[in-house]
Amino acid sequence: MSRLVYFDCASGASGDMVLGALVDLGLPLEVLRQELAKVPLGGYRLEARPVDRSGLRATKVDVVIDGHDHGHDHDHDHAHREHEHRGLGEILDLLGRSSLDGIVKDRAAALFRRLAEAEASVHGIAPEEVQFHEVGAVDSIVDTVGGVCGLAWLRADRFVASPLNVGSGVVTMSHGTFPVPPPATARLVHGVPVYGAGEGELLTPTGALLVTAHATAYGPLPPVRVETVGHGAGSRDTPGRPNVLRLIVGEEAAETATERVLVLETEIDDMPSQLYGPLMDRLLATGALDVFYTPIQMKKGRPGMLVTALCHPARREALEEVFFTETTTLGVRRQEWDRTALERDRVVIETLYGPVAIKVGRRGGRIYNAQPEFEDCRRAAEARGVPVKEVWAAALAAYRDRGREGR
Repeated sequence: MSRLVYFDCASGASGDMVLGALVDLGLPLEVLRQELAKVPLGGYRLEARPVDRSGLRATKVDVVIDGHDHGHDHDHDHAHREHEHRGLGEILDLLGRSSLDGIVKDRAAALFRRLAEAEASVHGIAPEEVQFHEVGAVDSIVDTVGGVCGLAWLRADRFVASPLNVGSGVVTMSHGTFPVPPPATARLVHGVPVYGAGEGELLTPTGALLVTAHATAYGPLPPVRVETVGHGAGSRDTPGRPNVLRLIVGEEAAETATERVLVLETEIDDMPSQLYGPLMDRLLATGALDVFYTPIQMKKGRPGMLVTALCHPARREALEEVFFTETTTLGVRRQEWDRTALERDRVVIETLYGPVAIKVGRRGGRIYNAQPEFEDCRRAAEARGVPVKEVWAAALAAYRDRGREGR
């Protein structure tokens, strides 16, 4: 069994709709506020309220900017926004100075880089020159970072999404009036199944970023034992069509242990060694299942490095973009492999140093592997001032004791 989260995007998706669905699922608003407080960004407050969308109860989350007595409505109407603009460097600096968990920080930074690259390709400029007109505003930074934090809180083993409804018609933004989906959003969903239904812009850049950064497959809801469902409301109340993003969370029984993965690789012999660390971080943050380096001998007697990344097929283009922007390579090879994966489960156990999650791999009812989550061990070790290996050993011993006691 594995924990699955399904994005039902029949009415599109936006950042505040993602936050609303997460709070509706049970994410405490105060927990979300505490996580966002780790980013040195002030001038706003986060509020949540129940609303009705075509007869369906949903949760609306608003980022209320100081000096304004209304929530933001960027999910379907970008027009005439007067919020502060920010460049990529300033946003990355905010994230870098934050005390967010490392994985959350890297994922949020990767999303803003990806958006900057999409905007830059549309306008024919460098990503560093992009000024974010909508997503650079305080409310949208909160949506993006809060979405990453909240989706991490779900502790999902897999995210799946329906085809994305982008809407129809036109949308007016700071650069002018554009057909739906606007140019940057269209680039963000490259390679992802989309369709247009309903009037107006239903899929925003923030929504596209959050869904495509997490979903590894697209299509109908897979077989799943539903645990809970959350509805996140958009700003508009559209008659006859609930303007909500639905998140479905449940336990998924794998139909087969075999799945298809892509292997992307390239050889490099002319890149400074210091760049390989950030490259691995960027690939993993963009959705790679694994990344590894192999020393090789290349032409003219040059020592080189074979860079290999494994990913789900839906993440191919995003990862290839990382290869081309972060390395000196001129080409990336790919091949498709079958892989057999154990069913994955997560068990939280109590130790002398606090709670630690254990990753459990099983097949046919037999447990093959059980390993503590390293990040949980690292945080507990830092909090208690002990070596990580002590927390690791204590967590593994507690899990084994629990098994012997039959719990």
